[in-house]
Amino acid sequence: MSTENNNAPAAALPSNFLRAIIDADLAAGNYAQRQDGDGQPLPQVITRFPPEPNGYLHIGHAKSICLNFGLARDYGGRAHLRFDDTNPTKEEQEYVDTIIDSVKWLGFDWENGGKEHLYYASDYFDQLYAMAEYLITSGHAYVDSQSADDMAANRGNFGEAGKNSPFRERSADESLQLFRRMKAGEFEDGAHILRAKIDMASPNMNMRDPAIYRIRHAHHHRTGDQWCIYPMYDYTHPISDALENITHSICTLEFQDHRPFYDWVLERLAEGGFLQRPLPRQYEFARLNVTYVITSKRKLRQLIEEGIVDGWDDPRMPTIVGMRRRGFTPESLQLFCERTGVSKSDGWIDMSAFEGCLREDLDPKAPRATAVLRPLKLIIDNFPAGETIECASPVHPHFPERGMRTFPISNTLWIEADDFMEVPSKGYFRLFPGNKVRLRYGYVVECTGCDKDADGKVIAVHCNYFADSKSGSEGSANYKVKGNIHWVSAAHAVEAEVRLYDRLFTDPNPDSGGKDFKLSLNPNAKQVVSAYLEPGMINAQAEQRYQFERHGYFIADRIDSKPGKPVFNRIVTLKDSWGK
Repeated sequence: MSTENNNAPAAALPSNFLRAIIDADLAAGNYAQRQDGDGQPLPQVITRFPPEPNGYLHIGHAKSICLNFGLARDYGGRAHLRFDDTNPTKEEQEYVDTIIDSVKWLGFDWENGGKEHLYYASDYFDQLYAMAEYLITSGHAYVDSQSADDMAANRGNFGEAGKNSPFRERSADESLQLFRRMKAGEFEDGAHILRAKIDMASPNMNMRDPAIYRIRHAHHHRTGDQWCIYPMYDYTHPISDALENITHSICTLEFQDHRPFYDWVLERLAEGGFLQRPLPRQYEFARLNVTYVITSKRKLRQLIEEGIVDGWDDPRMPTIVGMRRRGFTPESLQLFCERTGVSKSDGWIDMSAFEGCLREDLDPKAPRATAVLRPLKLIIDNFPAGETIECASPVHPHFPERGMRTFPISNTLWIEADDFMEVPSKGYFRLFPGNKVRLRYGYVVECTGCDKDADGKVIAVHCNYFADSKSGSEGSANYKVKGNIHWVSAAHAVEAEVRLYDRLFTDPNPDSGGKDFKLSLNPNAKQVVSAYLEPGMINAQAEQRYQFERHGYFIADRIDSKPGKPVFNRIVTLKDSWGK
């Protein structure tokens, strides 16, 4: 996301309370006089996306990514990607790699002014430790030696004030010595903890002497075994923001009650000369909640471990890697996040709104193709055996400049099984004995009957064609038919596996109110069919998207497609089939 350091927002930007805050800061020049370590002016808008590398990003994270990087882009600032990697038991390099890849796939980067702004909280471990020692010596922190159970009991609850730890009045010297011994690895996990000294009677539970450092003898994916004490997220996060000169620290609403501690940490350290003013400010917005989706990492992991889905990148998963493999586009995600807006009150967005953005993005982009998903043989009895005739159709009906695609017609075709009924229902205009239909881009044919197997199942349909009725010819105007069906030549078709994906759950809120989310799993969320495609599809490249006419939008699977043997995933149907 390379941007120039001009601070004038672009015209006609969507209005929301965050933009109003930024506009006011720019007008007041609140961040106008800052310089970096080289004496160069800093942008007046610097945001960050700070994931913990303990899992795969999902659709909710996409909102935060688009918001933070989008605001920086629109205001000529910069956005940082920072990994809050302070919990070594849950974090892995695998997650770092997939997060970097996902943010880039969404269309953003962290380059500005010729420099990449990719950071890790672990970069600051030495500084975080030094600041913790300062908080101890200045009387703002102490080492607590209570057990975890006693600490929890003394914390109180929303209706009862907490009780001071018996170790709260330890001298600064004693706490400092204990803290240094903690760092030296002299104690087991849980033996001591470093806490901020604030107010155990505060109505905000987050201000009741929150933890700053805990002992954790664990290997860190970047620092190895150098550390056996690790800073807590609520302590690390504001300091990282300040060290990176963040101006607007944008979080979701669950961090609203954490903001007083965010400010407390920054104020104490600014008083100690560790941080320069103006300090970052935290602002909260409502997270993205989408119906028919769960985003709990624990529940998503359960789906994988129980074999309900095939992995984090299963196209039914709401992870960014899953949505990418399904065929969702970065542009549709950005459009969806923009249209859902930014507010301070939680709400639910229906999945159909997202799918609508997806169709809107795909329709002008996706070349058309013919695919028969549930094949039934159609034999044209009067078509010369062994002959073929070329038919043509536009690559895209609305963009003639993209050219035409050609495919042969022969005497044996594949059609959709539901395009034939031996005894038609009312209003059925496709193939049945005695009825005429047009083979799309081909000829008008008249159904003459069908073949059945021993069980009475239709295995082939017979028809005759009218040689003067070819689409685009003068004679085609002489035939008026109501039915129009698609087809592929059996001798020339590409056989391919096609995976028909749909929503993973049938309940719009599958895990709300303590419900067992597995009870609403959609049995039709994945259907695999052996389909026949028009001949040109043999050259489909991985991640190439198409509209299969009459069926929806599809993508050549990025993992399983091979040269000459594509595998397709359905991205979304042409119309919303879930509407009430």
